[in-house]
Amino acid sequence: MSRLSLALKVAVGLLMVDSIIELAFVSSMVAWLHRTASKGFLFNYGGSTYHLVGEPVHIMTDQGHTSNGAAGTAFVLIGLGGILVLLLRSWSQNKYGGLGSFARFIYYLWVSLNIPAFLLTTGALAYVFAVTNAHEGQSIYVPLASTLDGSKYPLEFWTPQNWFSAVLQLDLADARDDIESHVRVMRGWQYNLIPMFIVQLGVTILAVWEFLGWRRQEVFNRGEK
Repeated sequence: MSRLSLALKVAVGLLMVDSIIELAFVSSMVAWLHRTASKGFLFNYGGSTYHLVGEPVHIMTDQGHTSNGAAGTAFVLIGLGGILVLLLRSWSQNKYGGLGSFARFIYYLWVSLNIPAFLLTTGALAYVFAVTNAHEGQSIYVPLASTLDGSKYPLEFWTPQNWFSAVLQLDLADARDDIESHVRVMRGWQYNLIPMFIVQLGVTILAVWEFLGWRRQEVFNRGEK
């Protein structure tokens, strides 16, 4: 096994680990939003305690779906698919019948799919940071929040990270530690996109580079025959 081939396999393994971490973080956030945060929180204001619905009217979740899609694509298509394809390629070496040609086609397809998969991760990284930063620093207008009486907070547009960061600015009667821990998870999947982008860039470059070397060797072997 060449060093380049080994480096590709190591990079694919690292991408699988990082993408499964991303999937776990996003899944943890979604589960918490539906099971716990949806019940709302109590906060103190003006000597009284009020209930705040767990999500505002304008909650934006597309960035979470985009990250989830990018991580799922990286894990299944590039990671698991890459393991299978590289095994098929090794098996198809010096085989030129129908099955050998099919194995080569699958390998060509996998190499080419690395590029759109990487672009998806790049788009997810740019989109998540752009949307989150655009709404950074927003705060909840407490006098309004104290009058909602079970209605969702209507002002502003919020990402989950920014909404719960704003909730933490309230004088909460309970659940502060729980919210803080899940805000860290939300920030975790946001910033985990950076190493995922870097690793997937490496996988894409190595996959194309190694393919070119493999293709030259294939042409040479056929020429000898």
